[in-house]
Amino acid sequence: LGEIELVLAAEKAPATVANFLSYVDRGFYDGGVFHRTVTLENQSHNQIKIEVIQGGINPTRRTEDGPIIALERTRDTGLLHLDGTISMARLEPDSATSDFFICVNDQPELDYGGKRNPDGQGFAAFGQVVRGLEVVRAIQNSPVERQALSPPVKILSIERTDN
Repeated sequence: LGEIELVLAAEKAPATVANFLSYVDRGFYDGGVFHRTVTLENQSHNQIKIEVIQGGINPTRRTEDGPIIALERTRDTGLLHLDGTISMARLEPDSATSDFFICVNDQPELDYGGKRNPDGQGFAAFGQVVRGLEVVRAIQNSPVERQALSPPVKILSIERTDN
């Protein structure tokens, strides 16, 4: 649907950025997909509503997914889940691998102390969209079944523009 450009915050979230870039450098996101969109309308079972799109590595490489990483909490990094923030998806603290999400609008309930997860640990924010937020919104507004994008939105590639 277009290009999304990010600036990663390696100085504030070094382990999370290094993890993400290890997948980028090995081409794991080439052919990956945005597979989920969470909107105010499609999360009736959640009291705390959020708005994000979630993507991940090429599904054919899922068996090669790497080890889990430690959660770099927003309490420690100072990075917040603002409109366009990229962050690691997780179920439990210290369980993120390769899936990531991008915030649509500010999402303070995803920060440390937020109530989206009962554990209150938040998610590991690690960068910001600097160009292409309209593409993020187009993905969010793509056809969906429950929270699954139908069809998923293909990621052609993710690459560094400088090292």
